[in-house]
Amino acid sequence: MSELEERWRDLGEFIREQRHIGHLSLRKLSEMAGVSNPYLSQIERGLRKPSAEILQQIARALEISSETLYVRAGILEERPEDADLVGEIRRDPWIDEEQKRTLIQIYESFRAATTASEAASAAVGVALQAEAEVEAGEADGDDDQPSAESVGAAGG
Repeated sequence: MSELEERWRDLGEFIREQRHIGHLSLRKLSEMAGVSNPYLSQIERGLRKPSAEILQQIARALEISSETLYVRAGILEERPEDADLVGEIRRDPWIDEEQKRTLIQIYESFRAATTASEAASAAVGVALQAEAEVEAGEADGDDDQPSAESVGAAGG
C-alpha cells in the first residue's frame, strides 16, 4: 500500500471513529455533512479522496476542527507544538488592536481552562490511585506498620 493510500485509509478510520464517538450513523453524518451516504462510506473506507470543502463539511458536522482533517489528509502540515499563536495574532494585519486583544484574552482563557481541567483530571487520577493502593493494602492486611507483638518480641 502506498503512503498516499495509507493516509486516505487513516483519514477514513479517523472520521469513522469520530462518527462513533458522536453516536452518529453513517446516514445521519452524511445528511449533516451534505454528502451522499455512499460517498461518505467510500471516504471512511479510504477509497475516495475528499476535497478540502467536503472535509470542512464533515468536520463541521462532527463538531471538530477542519484543520484536524486537513492535517490528516495531508492538505496542511501539522502545527508545531511550540507554535506562537499569540504572536501570530499580534502580527495579523487584517484585524485591529482591540480585536487582537479580545482574541488573545479568549485564547488565553481557553488555555487556562484546559490546563486547569487537565490538572484537575490528573489530581483525581492520583487520588484514585492512592485510594486504590490503600484499599489494596488493607485487603492484604499489609499496612507496613509493625504489630505490637513484633515490636515487643524484638525489643524484649
